[in-house]
This record gives sequence, structure tokens and C-alpha cells, in this order.
Amino acid sequence: MATHRAVHVPSAGAALTLTDVETTSPPRDHVRIAVAACGVCGTDHAFVNGGFPGLSWPITPGHEVAGTIAEVGDGVEDFAVGDRVAVGWFGGNCNRCVPCRQGYFMQCERGQIPSLSYAGGYAESFTAPATALARIPEGLSFSEAAPMGCAGVTTFNGLRNTRAKAGDLVAVLGVGGLGHLGVQFARAMGFETVAIARGPGKEEDARKLGAHHYVDSNASDPAAALRDLGGARVVLATAANSDAMAATVGGLGPEGELVIIGVTPDNLPISPLDLINSGLSVVGHPSGTSRDVEETMHFALQTGVRAMIEERPLAEAAAAYEAMDTGKARYRMVLTV
Repeated sequence: MATHRAVHVPSAGAALTLTDVETTSPPRDHVRIAVAACGVCGTDHAFVNGGFPGLSWPITPGHEVAGTIAEVGDGVEDFAVGDRVAVGWFGGNCNRCVPCRQGYFMQCERGQIPSLSYAGGYAESFTAPATALARIPEGLSFSEAAPMGCAGVTTFNGLRNTRAKAGDLVAVLGVGGLGHLGVQFARAMGFETVAIARGPGKEEDARKLGAHHYVDSNASDPAAALRDLGGARVVLATAANSDAMAATVGGLGPEGELVIIGVTPDNLPISPLDLINSGLSVVGHPSGTSRDVEETMHFALQTGVRAMIEERPLAEAAAAYEAMDTGKARYRMVLTV
């Protein structure tokens, strides 16, 4: 019986443990991937701590997976053994439900997420539906590709689906795992880019990443700072803090958009009057489909956008997860196999 190593979390909040798992062939419409790299995302905290309903323990975390197809299941026509592919937060869709038939694949009623719907990518072997696969372009390494499946596509897609045009003022709230990519993508898209973060500590990085302006929200009112710059067309909110998000709304220009990708259950303290007077929009944005992930990777390859990563071997998954979970990681941890 063939086996591979995978990380198991036996119950909510339990330790990440490397164990041997039976390697099985992929079912119909699925492929098995030999994992080369898997990003550690902040959302993994919710999986490890039982924050999603329907988790079946033990779980294997990981939804930023990159590797090479090792086996192809029946019915898979467009992918072959040896193809370099990535799988992100979008872990497959059914193509049968009403949202899918309307083209809303992110809202598929049977939509799948690695870790929740099937074992994730903290492993040597990973099986996923063919609908989840994104082709990795030549020139992008596995470790560079992995974070694009969640952090990359979420920021890239969140920005490109706004009404902002090249030359518009666009602010990125938070310069962390998501925000440091958001700043790069905003600059690469031709926006006058503002980075907003707490304290002066992120200013040097933000400017190196492409920010034209830096706002320390501890030292000044971010809304006033944005108004002084002429008003933002878009604020991309990557920081998972409702108060910090709301504090930027007054800095939006006419018909400006607050695009929320930082996940928090806390209510937004925003006045409808403020929204109405300036015709503002508050939009929640999910990550992106497998095709969106492909387009994110191609854009990153063309423009030089890359996640700032620290690589750790799979055997050090628990330490890498802890570094992300406690904020000790600089931006993104990537497990390598």
C-alpha cells in the first residue's frame, strides 16, 4: 500500500501532526497532485480551530496548493500527468446549480473548499476536482504560485472588478499577507496607490512594494488623509477590523467603493447617510475561480508582483502555522515538499 505524509489536526484546536496517509487514486473528474508547495493562510486558523461548520476530523489544512499532476481520474479531458497546476480557495464547483448556470461560480451551492470539502494541501499528495485547477505559467515557481491561489487572486480580482481606472487614487487598508500583494497589484494596474497601516513600521516596506503614499492610521485620520489626496476611488480593505474599515469611508470620493476582503464577523459602523450623500458602495468580494487564479498568475508574471514568502519544509508545518497565526511571519509562509 502506497502512503504519503500529510498534516492531520485531530480535533478543533489540536496540534498539527505529521502522519502517514494512504495514497489513493483520484475518483472521476478529479486529479491527484504531487504537492510542491502550499501556502499558509490566515484563514487556516479558522479551519484548525473548528470555525467552519461541517468539518470532518481529522482535517488536513491548506488551500494554496501548487504542484504537478501525478494521476488523472476518469472523465478529465483537459489536464494530463505532468501538468503544473495550482488550487486555491476555490476548490471546485458543480456547474449544475442555478448560481453556476448564471455564471456565479464563486456562489455555487455545492462549492468546495480544500480543508473543508476534502483534505487540504499540507501534504505530499493532494486530490482535487478538475474544475479547481489553475495552470501555472512557465516562469513562476511553485512557491511563487501557491499564494496566488488565495491571497493573490483575492487582492487582484478585488481590484480589477472595481470601477477604478488607471491614474485613480486607490488605497489599500492593511499591509500584511493580503495587503502587501494589494499594494503591488494596485501599483501595477496604474493606480495612484495609498497604503494605510497602524504605526510607522510598515512604511518602508509599503513604499518598496509600490505605494506612492503611506498613511499611519495611529498618527492621523485616514479619511482626512485620503481627502487631502483628492479622495479615493477605491479602498481595498484587507485588514480584518470593522472599525478600521469604517474609518476610511469618509475618505472616499464621489461614488467611491469600499471593497472588503478582510474577514471579520463584527458589524460595520457605517452611517447610511454617509453612503447616500456621496453615492458610496460597500462591497464584499470573494476570492476568484480557477480561471481567475490563472489570470492572476499571468498578471503577476508580467508585472513582477510576488508574495514576500518564507519557505519551510512540510515537516515544519506546525512551526510555520504558528508563525502565521501569531503574527511572527513577515508576510506569507510557504510549506515546500
